[in-house]
Amino acid sequence: MDKMKLISNIADEFAKLDYVESVVLSGSQTGLINDKRSDYDMYVYSTKPIPLDFRNELAKKFADNYEVGNTFFEDGDELTIIEDKEHLGVDIMYRNPDWVRGEIDWVWKKHNAKVGYTTCFLHNVKTSKILFDRNGEFQKFIDELNTPFPKELKENIIAKNYPLLREKNASYYEQIEFAIARNDLVSQNHRTAALLASYFDILFAINDQTHPGEKKLVAYSEKLCKLLPKDFKNDIENVIKSISTDKLLNALDKLLDELDIILK
Repeated sequence: MDKMKLISNIADEFAKLDYVESVVLSGSQTGLINDKRSDYDMYVYSTKPIPLDFRNELAKKFADNYEVGNTFFEDGDELTIIEDKEHLGVDIMYRNPDWVRGEIDWVWKKHNAKVGYTTCFLHNVKTSKILFDRNGEFQKFIDELNTPFPKELKENIIAKNYPLLREKNASYYEQIEFAIARNDLVSQNHRTAALLASYFDILFAINDQTHPGEKKLVAYSEKLCKLLPKDFKNDIENVIKSISTDKLLNALDKLLDELDIILK
């Protein structure tokens, strides 16, 4: 199966619509750490919604199995193509390019931080592989995001996320303490995940790196970050393994103590 030829053929169909500005690939298949088990994530940027009828006809033309019109996370379609006993999964997501412009302006230019995953969407755009770009606008997005990481954005990400780790009242750490006291295992898991989201937001920012998302974060950190806390990988693993045990707070203290050292 020539997977990239199939991907290009699908992109060509979208390019026939004059209100489609760009079609790109992003996600695991375009990342520095390749994941052969991942689907191909295709993003279609258009100035108006693409009709479901068109999307259904495209799915029928290319896919053996498909779901069109999924809106659980983003508006999207899921296609499965089977050829020569090989399976190719293609997730197609639909976006308005104004959303990209707004996110670049709000985060990259105006330096606004979020609680966890501040630059995740920007990373998705920055690492995209262009399949079609009608007026070259998407390439301009990529070029803009390949400029040096803004110092003020880095500072704001730390200021927004660091106090939430364990410094302020009602920090994630304090909430985890309460969850342990209540023997609330679901809350322990939920609050630990939130703590790690802010932790990685800080870690990528201090290394002048955009946030690669939810998957393979330890591997991405080791590949992209020159400045890592001591025992980073072991400390992350110990935190995960300690959820729902009496070792969780000690594991979190070790993880956060090491982060404090590199921040100071």
